[in-house]
Amino acid sequence: MTNTKKSPSRLRAFFKILGPGLVTGASDDDPSGIATYSQAGAGFGLSLLWTALLTFPLMASLQEMCARIGLVTSHGLAGTLKANYPKPVLYLMLLFSAPAIIMNIGADIAGMGAVGNLLFPSIHSTYFCIAFTILLLVLIIYLPFQKIAAVLKYLCIVLLVYMIVPFLYKQDWMAVLKATFIPAIHFDKEFISILVAILGTTISPYLFFWQATMEVEDKKHKKILVVNKKVIGEMKKDVDFGMMFSILTMFCILLTTGSVLFNGGIHKIETVEQAAQALKPLAGNAAYLLFAIGVIGTGLLAIPVLSGALSYIVTETFGWKKGLDKKFHQAKGFYVIIAISLILGLSLNYIGISPIKALIYSAILYGMTAPVLIAIILHISNNKKIMGTHTNGKMSNIFGFAALILMSGASVVLVYMQFAAK
Repeated sequence: MTNTKKSPSRLRAFFKILGPGLVTGASDDDPSGIATYSQAGAGFGLSLLWTALLTFPLMASLQEMCARIGLVTSHGLAGTLKANYPKPVLYLMLLFSAPAIIMNIGADIAGMGAVGNLLFPSIHSTYFCIAFTILLLVLIIYLPFQKIAAVLKYLCIVLLVYMIVPFLYKQDWMAVLKATFIPAIHFDKEFISILVAILGTTISPYLFFWQATMEVEDKKHKKILVVNKKVIGEMKKDVDFGMMFSILTMFCILLTTGSVLFNGGIHKIETVEQAAQALKPLAGNAAYLLFAIGVIGTGLLAIPVLSGALSYIVTETFGWKKGLDKKFHQAKGFYVIIAISLILGLSLNYIGISPIKALIYSAILYGMTAPVLIAIILHISNNKKIMGTHTNGKMSNIFGFAALILMSGASVVLVYMQFAAK
């Protein structure tokens, strides 16, 4: 009897500590990320399943550093940069991050609109795009932080649909295990390009900024006065679970498209709606509907994170009032930036920048900023003057420097393939 009573209470306690880490991880699997994973699965089958094992420790380590920086300094990443680094570094991060985030928002809105049109063909995708943008804007401005945090937390449940889809199709589980644990690498342009795209999608700079600022907001609402081992330990559990959840979703999307679409002879997927449409005749209506609903759900989760991250970067850079816990009249600049980022993202689809182009451009900008930001995050999290006793451990540094080397190489390859190789 004692054990049965303890189990639910332990589960409740664990769920209670989940927050910024879970939301950050789940938001990484946005519609544009789903498009990238779908392209990888359709184009190369199960060959890229091993990337899930590669990216998890790197992603978890970097997000944990960002979360720790937020907890210890009580500032977001932009605020910490402003206080400890030359201003040109901060302005360069802003210059590269803002267009990348806006294009990412545009690609996500377009993906949601296109999938909405698939589910309800009589309504044009344009109307869905506008409706989703207005809905998100109203919710972000009018809901208080605690409700936004709760909504985002429960929206993460949407990602469970992607963990169901692979089981709606007969799998060769031995082939799946082999592809997961034995890396297959092809030294050709297409394979390297999609490999770099996966790295850029999973280790995105906007997530670094969002993670740090959300830890600050969470700390404020929980009224944490002292950052001790217990606080750090709970944060690590939250981050690790969030990143595991994100990577498991990525794995399931790669598995679904790699087994269903690739084996069905569909090797060219450019958008999420194409992936959803292609699943229908091959894996049935259930797989198609779950995949499509997942795209809309993840967009509703990711776009507030993207626009919020950008607004925190700008307001911390210029010292404006900020925070999702504040009402519109208390932080007008903060909410105006969110509104502008959503409107600009929506407008990209009507000024000649397609979702595919937006994905490519944002990947290039993310690729150029990620190595610099990772190097700065490593420097901050090893600096005793900033972090006190909460500097990096040995494993954090090993995975952090591995991510730095990998992302530096990936960015060089990406830029070369987009420009020099033409």
